[in-house]
Amino acid sequence: MAKGLGMEVIAYNRTPRNDAPCPLVDIDTLLARADVVSLNLVLNDETRGFLSRERIARMKSGALFVNTARGALADEQALIDALKSGHIRHAGLDVFHNEPLKADHPLAQLPNVTLSAHAAFRTLEASMTLLRRAIEIVKKIQD
Repeated sequence: MAKGLGMEVIAYNRTPRNDAPCPLVDIDTLLARADVVSLNLVLNDETRGFLSRERIARMKSGALFVNTARGALADEQALIDALKSGHIRHAGLDVFHNEPLKADHPLAQLPNVTLSAHAAFRTLEASMTLLRRAIEIVKKIQD
């Protein structure tokens, strides 16, 4: 979608892929170059805190940050600090360390943060994909 809007798209993947739909770069290159950083990782012991204070500091100044994966992937206090300083210009967050996010939480108080209720993935296309997968699972069980 970003490419269709005229954006140059680059990506980082923890596992090398030959079939990537865009150029793959190392994480430091991505953070230094990207105007928009979208975090799309599973949460496990290896990825918890993936976007550390050090990595946030390496992000391009003024970048936008989007996290619809899991809140614990990013260092929350470092993210808050970067938003307050303007190093990260704006964040779109659908996930948080503790859900639901309390109204007095610092992220809920910042004017440069857009919050959604852990449902930003809920598009018609995503819903249809989930429905198709559920039908495939039921068919396999019946076979």
